[in-house]
Amino acid sequence: MLFGGSLNELWRENGHGGWATVFALIVILVWHCYKRFPFIFSSSNLTLSDSGAKINPQLKMSEIVSDADLKFLIENLDQEHHDNEKWEHVIDKRNTVLSYNAKCCKPKDGPLKYLSETVFENCSPEMLRDFYMDNDYRKKWDKTLVEHEQLQVDRTNGVEIGCTIKKFPLLTPREYILAWRLWEGKDRTFYCFIKECEHPSTPRQKKYVRARFFRSGWRIRKVPGRNACEIKMFHQEDAGLNVNIAKLAFAKGIWSYVCNMDNALLKYSAVSHPHSAVTAVTLIQKVPPALDTVEGITSPATAFHRQITNEPKEKKFIRRPSRKFLANGLLFVGGAICLSRGHTSLGAKVAMAYILAKLSKRGNTSDQSRES
Repeated sequence: MLFGGSLNELWRENGHGGWATVFALIVILVWHCYKRFPFIFSSSNLTLSDSGAKINPQLKMSEIVSDADLKFLIENLDQEHHDNEKWEHVIDKRNTVLSYNAKCCKPKDGPLKYLSETVFENCSPEMLRDFYMDNDYRKKWDKTLVEHEQLQVDRTNGVEIGCTIKKFPLLTPREYILAWRLWEGKDRTFYCFIKECEHPSTPRQKKYVRARFFRSGWRIRKVPGRNACEIKMFHQEDAGLNVNIAKLAFAKGIWSYVCNMDNALLKYSAVSHPHSAVTAVTLIQKVPPALDTVEGITSPATAFHRQITNEPKEKKFIRRPSRKFLANGLLFVGGAICLSRGHTSLGAKVAMAYILAKLSKRGNTSDQSRES
């Protein structure tokens, strides 16, 4: 058999020449991967896939969701440092008791970013906050939510960690291990920031796809001169869904979802809901004075249309290499081992060019299939 011999025998037979050939081929393989999949070598990608904070005895929960995350949230809600981003209109709908608008932006690296504004009539900021954070009640009206479990809560800083399972049509259920924290600012303004993390009590399970990246947050405040509240939300996640399909599903289904939320809010506000458990809501923190600046609320529709700009042609979304490509890479290394036994440099060059051509051809075919 071609690979039946001992690897040690291969190295001994070829001496330094075999090692040099293998080294040259591996360098070419690395260069080839870098050209086709540059994000593998990008530090931002490492942050994306490995960004979940791991909970351990040495890590303080205050470091998982901190005031720095609140600052990040406020900057995104107010669209600071967004001058170079091109936002695309997604939806703008309203009725007599509800208005909703949303837009999205494709960053150079990372998943889509969404900004949305919803105005609910006849409710207080406290009621909207409690309703939004009541995961037990959410199970009754949110059909995507399968289950939710509180995993840990820190009574000193208000950080809460939970596990949420969501289902989507024709897809494997998604698992979210999230940490969140709430703050209260001036004039009954409330903030919440949520991010992915890891927790020792929730090992990965094959029956779920775990969200790799999750950054989301909102600000709730009263609309001046009206018995209404606004919730403005920033959201960015990577749950392993196709970007274009997720974007289309969002645009087509979000208005129905928001209307269902409004009906649930109406029922929620009609009944008393005492805080029987210790949660991030009961342990809400004060916004640091340096960050506690509340600006006047303009009409959501007016502000939304003023901020929209024309989006340029969408850049190609870089995907992770498929298993097939990784298998080809292993084949390449195996070929390098075989070539190390040879004594003809021309034969090595021909074989090397052939393998690279096959990899390129398969990669291009895969790209065309994904585009189709």
